[in-house]
Amino acid sequence: MGYLIKLQKEVQNFAEAISAALKIETEILDDDFFVVGATSHFLQEFILQNSFSNIHITRHVMETKRPMVLLDPSENQLCSSCLEKQECFYKAGLYYPILSKGVCYGVISLVAFNEDQKKIIAENSYTFMNFTSIMANLLASKIQESITLEELYKSNEYLNTIISSVHEGIIACDMEAHITCFNHTAEEKLGVDRSAVIGRSVLEMFPDSQLAKAINSQTSIYDTNAEYRNVNGDPVHVISNVTLVKKDDFLLGAVESFNTEESLYRFAHRLFSEEYSYSFNNIIGNSPVMESVKSRANAIAKSPSTVLITGESGTGKELFANAIHHASLRAEKPFIPINCGAIPDALLESELFGYEKGAFTGARTEGKPGIFELAQGGTIFLDEIGDMPLNLQVKLLRVLQEKAIQRVGGTKIIPIDARIIAASHKNLGTKIAENQFREDLFYRLNVIPITIPPLRDHMEDMPLLIEFLFNKFSVLLNHKIKGVSEEAFKLLCSYGWPGNIRELENAIEYAVNFSEGSEIIGVSALPRWLYQDNKESNLNPKLPVVNRKEHLGNQERNLIESELLAEGTSLDSKKKIALKLGMNLSTLYRKIKKYGL
Repeated sequence: MGYLIKLQKEVQNFAEAISAALKIETEILDDDFFVVGATSHFLQEFILQNSFSNIHITRHVMETKRPMVLLDPSENQLCSSCLEKQECFYKAGLYYPILSKGVCYGVISLVAFNEDQKKIIAENSYTFMNFTSIMANLLASKIQESITLEELYKSNEYLNTIISSVHEGIIACDMEAHITCFNHTAEEKLGVDRSAVIGRSVLEMFPDSQLAKAINSQTSIYDTNAEYRNVNGDPVHVISNVTLVKKDDFLLGAVESFNTEESLYRFAHRLFSEEYSYSFNNIIGNSPVMESVKSRANAIAKSPSTVLITGESGTGKELFANAIHHASLRAEKPFIPINCGAIPDALLESELFGYEKGAFTGARTEGKPGIFELAQGGTIFLDEIGDMPLNLQVKLLRVLQEKAIQRVGGTKIIPIDARIIAASHKNLGTKIAENQFREDLFYRLNVIPITIPPLRDHMEDMPLLIEFLFNKFSVLLNHKIKGVSEEAFKLLCSYGWPGNIRELENAIEYAVNFSEGSEIIGVSALPRWLYQDNKESNLNPKLPVVNRKEHLGNQERNLIESELLAEGTSLDSKKKIALKLGMNLSTLYRKIKKYGL
């Protein structure tokens, strides 16, 4: 394919940048095993005599498309067929594939030629792996950009169709600097009609543009701050990239893509907000019961063991699952959630395990990988596991036991490396008793049980939750909300919230929508059902809004249930639980009977 060799100068710059950042020698090979970039003088001298380097390891990484760290090259089985393994000048290495759309275009190698360099790689392998993955992704983006330009140039009509749909401004010119393309986004951002610039010289229309500078210097320009003027003469600040279009070293023209700084800031904020929400520190709640659950979940995040999260609807089970994944060693790999109750039974199997071509009517001709394959190295979140049909429960049990799957209609055994986090708001014990859930699957899933408490069991977190949600929807709905009235706050805190945090979120979103320009949310802005329910409760003393005795009983029940799930139900386990909870064994037995545990 040779795309890296076409970018050899940039690839060499990448190699030097990686080496400068990590203080380790770097080489970059393409998919023909040709060394395109290298930093070591020793390597550069070797390359002049022989273009192939470290080929056994590189071939393995390209074929598996997986990164690896090698600390024993002469002893590793991958080097067994190498005739020069005993004289190998490589002492260690970290290898990362350059992947784009499932295709491997080369490998970035961090290599050691002595024991000191080997020690550096061994002690920093995790940090080096993360950094190298970013650089590999950047190189893959450059490759994809090169591929895209080649394909688009073949068809000007196809080019215009594609670039008109993208959200970046695109301006292209030919080798004589005449503008050949000016997409809709460029029109919108610069306030210039396409018909007024097509065919005109970019040097005349936009003399100070990055595109004009690139044409004059015959050099590509990347990630440069620039200022344009729109039709009204107002400045438009952009981040610009200009790529020269060449064929056989012959300049065909250039393409500029740009985004306004505002758009990039919004994108960065969205990425930051999404990443931020995955942290345990940002699960709202500092009550003892919530701190206990977060601490327990965080403690097992790095374990490969299966987790079963239980709790009522709206308590945040998926939020906890996401936080566990992002605190785990699998954080850089996919987190794929699937709701087992939302997908028809007939389709759920193919979604989970994939299918081969022709497996059933309507199947894709090329087949399709399932979630277990797509989540390789990552985490699968099986929400509402209690709704999974019995026939699929058997197959899921087999996957958990054998760590392998078969696609629907296929015979090939596919090894699987994905952590399972399951969740259910239903009582799986009841479903087992009703023969709707397999007991053996329950025990396989329930290796690490975590119970998320309902909102009524940590009402002391209400002030934090209310403040967080009002701030969230104030930004989303562009309403300036400074706070909530004392009466409205008391009303929110006195409600039982059977729908938990999801119901609270809906109520506050409603209130912000109907704030009518007020910066302080009053009772009138809250949903009518909220204060109507409270009004009825206040009129009837037999229906207290928050029953303290019942509240404490629920906390005690959840605590005992959580300990039984964690420690087991044997006599020794119950003695241990009784000691931990500060009660004698007979009291524990009485409470187990009382709560139906």
